[in-house]
Order: sequence, then structure tokens, then C-alpha cells
Amino acid sequence: MAEVNANLVKELREKTGVGMMECKKALAECGGDLEKASEHLRKKGMADASKKSHRTTGEGLVEAYIHPGNKVGVLIEVNCETDFVARTDAFRTLVRDLAMQVAAATPLAVSPEELDQDLVAKEREILAEQAKASGKPDKIIEKMVEGRIQKYFEEVCLLEQPFVKEQDRKVKDIVNEAIAKIGENIRVRRFSRFQLGR
Repeated sequence: MAEVNANLVKELREKTGVGMMECKKALAECGGDLEKASEHLRKKGMADASKKSHRTTGEGLVEAYIHPGNKVGVLIEVNCETDFVARTDAFRTLVRDLAMQVAAATPLAVSPEELDQDLVAKEREILAEQAKASGKPDKIIEKMVEGRIQKYFEEVCLLEQPFVKEQDRKVKDIVNEAIAKIGENIRVRRFSRFQLGR
């Protein structure tokens, strides 16, 4: 393992929010390369986040967000494991970002599993009819329908949507990154979106 200077460790810590020892270890493993170490920590964080997904989330926050102009409002409940984490700036910022996402992107459900299955079946049926009209073989039609249903989930499921602040990342990636940084399981429980006149 390479020796790593304190300034590099500090820079990586500020960039990722991960603890000093983890940053030092990542830099040592990546030969002092800041970008590689940052990527390594992100990958490790995602792996750690999936290990925490079974842990109970009994605390958290309900956030109210009113979009400027007062025509769209959101109530969202996001859970974590302890009231200590629920009071941290990192958790509050995440919850507020999620509320703004709901206001901006109009999701119907938190995840594909929570969508009304009748709605999904109807969407599948419509997509299958559209694909059949292309005259392609059944195997290709199946793949076309699956691809389009995934696209549909990205439009209507909060966790599958591109994050409004960073379009190249999904909301679930932002949540998993927060789990890795904060060290607790986080679950988006539910939300309600209100729009004037609807």
C-alpha cells in the first residue's frame, strides 16, 4: 500500500463525506489517485448500503415542501434507524431534495413494487400492442415491451427517476449514497403531491 499525505485524505473526505480512516485506506489502495479512490468509495458505499437494507427504520422525518408560486406542495415521509440521524443536516438535506424531486417530477409511487399492478398490466398491454404493430418476431416484441416498461418505471417511480439535480444519476443512487455516508438504512416510506386545481 502506498503512503498517503494528510492533504489528500482531507480533500477526499471533503469530496465524499466519508470518514478519515476510510479515505486514507481507499487512497492507499488506489495508489494515491484521488479520482480512483473516490470511485472506489462510491462502489463500496453502494455495497454497504445493500447490506443495510434489511435493518428496521422506525425514525425519520415528514417534510413539507411548497414550490415557489404556491401551486405545488409535497408531504414526504423518509425513515431512518435513529432519531439522532433524523436530526442531522445530511438527512434533512436528503429529505428536502426528495420532496423537491416529487414536486418537480410528479412520480406516482415510490418504487415499481408499489405501483398499482392493474395500471402496470394495462401499460404492458398497450406497449405490447404498439410493439406488435412493428411486425417484429415475438421474442423481439417481448424485449421491446420489457425495455419500454423499464422506461415507464423511470418516469413514474420516484426511486427510478433521474435525480433533478444530477440527471445522470437515479434517485435510488442518491438514497444509497446517503445510506453509505450516514451509516444507517434509509427508506422513502410515502409521499403526497398536491397541485392547485388537480
